[in-house]
Amino acid sequence: MKFLKITLTLTFLMFISVGFAQKKEVEIKVNKVTDNVYMLIGQGGNIAISVGEDGVFMIDDQFAHLTPKILKAIETVTDKPIKFLINTHWHGDHTGGNENIHKEGAVIVAHENVRKRMSVEQFNKDRNKTTPASPKGALPVVTFSKDVSFHFNDEEIFIFHVHEAHTDGDAMVYFTKSNVLHMGDTYFQGKYPFIDLNSGGSTQGYIAAIKKALLLINEDTKVIPGHRNLSTKAELQEYLGMLESIEKKISAEIKAGKTEEEVTKNTTLTKKYDDLGYGDWFISGEVLRKTFYRSLQKPE
Repeated sequence: MKFLKITLTLTFLMFISVGFAQKKEVEIKVNKVTDNVYMLIGQGGNIAISVGEDGVFMIDDQFAHLTPKILKAIETVTDKPIKFLINTHWHGDHTGGNENIHKEGAVIVAHENVRKRMSVEQFNKDRNKTTPASPKGALPVVTFSKDVSFHFNDEEIFIFHVHEAHTDGDAMVYFTKSNVLHMGDTYFQGKYPFIDLNSGGSTQGYIAAIKKALLLINEDTKVIPGHRNLSTKAELQEYLGMLESIEKKISAEIKAGKTEEEVTKNTTLTKKYDDLGYGDWFISGEVLRKTFYRSLQKPE
């Protein structure tokens, strides 16, 4: 018995050590998207940077502990300073490094609802999780309500708000000359999306956001999702088709008087896309069905 206890203790300690090692070993990969736009992949939301004579224009910053690695990765591309940091929404895997990047001299910009949510404690009742208010240095200092444009690195950068999509503060960033669109978490390439109903998101708004993006881009546009791989307009159109198909089925179930539990347990509603692997990542088919049901049941 004593030997068993020692073995279990050693196994547990090895597991913890591996966990810490994995955390330390996160690699920031730099992928060139165009001549002056790069996509950085690490742990958390995808980062985009525009580099040029004016400096670095940065979108999202993942977690605070990764900032040194992110800065080193940027230094492999340019020695220019970070001038602006755009937050696509308020979640910590996209804003966790805000305070650090602010200390580097960057001006933080986001939709007004991002600052509002980051300024106070947030409680997610579905996950029973409380997120504390962010320190002052992490808050956006420039906010907008609808759209804003930057003229930076020899191109117009158009930032626009999409309503009640992933959250109530989502923004997409379009590099007009480079023809690159960063969609934040209004797009999870190849996987079911996380739609944060507790933060003002909705399935209807999520679908509308993708439709708005598709109106803006063309077949040559490079699409940077909030998570996973660089994408295209064709893939985004397929993604929209997936969401609209599921919305139609669950709307019919609601009209038929089905309960939330019945819809959540009905695997046939998402089977086609479950089989394609959409639900084998962060959000399962079951979670997505529940999210659609709750969102569609909300009064318009």
